[in-house]
Amino acid sequence: MRNTVFLGAIFCFIAAVSWGAMFPVAHSAFKYIDPFYFTIFRYGSVTIILVALLLWKEGRQAFQFEGKGLYLWFFGTMAFTVYNLFIFWGEDLLGESGVMVASIMESLMPMISIVIVWMIFKERPHLFTLLCVLVSFIGAMLVITKGDIKAFLGATDHFIPSMLILIAVIGWVIYTMGGKEFSGWSALRYSTLSCLLGTITAVGFTVVATLVGYVSVPSVDSVQAVGPHLLFMIVFPGLIALLGWNIGVSLLSPLNALLFINFVPVTTLSISIFQGNNVTAFDLLGTVLIIGSLLSNNIFVRINSAIPNNLSERTS
Repeated sequence: MRNTVFLGAIFCFIAAVSWGAMFPVAHSAFKYIDPFYFTIFRYGSVTIILVALLLWKEGRQAFQFEGKGLYLWFFGTMAFTVYNLFIFWGEDLLGESGVMVASIMESLMPMISIVIVWMIFKERPHLFTLLCVLVSFIGAMLVITKGDIKAFLGATDHFIPSMLILIAVIGWVIYTMGGKEFSGWSALRYSTLSCLLGTITAVGFTVVATLVGYVSVPSVDSVQAVGPHLLFMIVFPGLIALLGWNIGVSLLSPLNALLFINFVPVTTLSISIFQGNNVTAFDLLGTVLIIGSLLSNNIFVRINSAIPNNLSERTS
């Protein structure tokens, strides 16, 4: 049992740290290549690796959609087009500040999922959870606006990219929730087929952006320059984090796994400081508020779930 918990913790930790590190790495890569081609080169490679793994592990029959092709395409598009393309697009448009904004938005995923469940499934969360959601969003706003909300709302060059990042994060939350539709499938099968279809959509999106002149095909020198960045993004945030997180969640439970999301902004913040990027007091305060709200809500949920169990044990 202990070995299983330890293994799950390692998987979730590596996934969270990888996600936290990918934003500074991507920021460095965007000096040579745009987010569109960076995304399809990255996930094109991840798709090939996943397809090979699925073929080896489960055989050709695992590639059958079983009447769920439309669902797979939708959820894959949410993750590998809306999330992976939009989050880096927004980060690139924001410049240096986009590194922390993208990381902070990603760490809001648990709170955003609570809001989505409340809005769609009418499952109203407890008042304390709502308070934690409010505090976490205040923390995010401090990082995004640097304390000047009025100037932020009046500047489209900041507002629109931030909205792209928010839409991206919501896309990943929807993808995660969509996994329930494939409960009989392995994590590898769902990851592979959704990644395949979602990446095809991202390629189509990039082709359109190229044809209208928004982006251009990168040169060979540009691709070579971002080779190390792509290698990291393919292996860690792309392949290991995607599979590792799903496996870790199954070993630890979603409640325990969510604690590791705290390492996303911490990792980004640490790397940004090491790289000499401008880290403000609002970045630090916002990060503390988000981590505090995530931890508080996690503890509250644990206490609430433990009380009914204790009552049932006493009455039995």
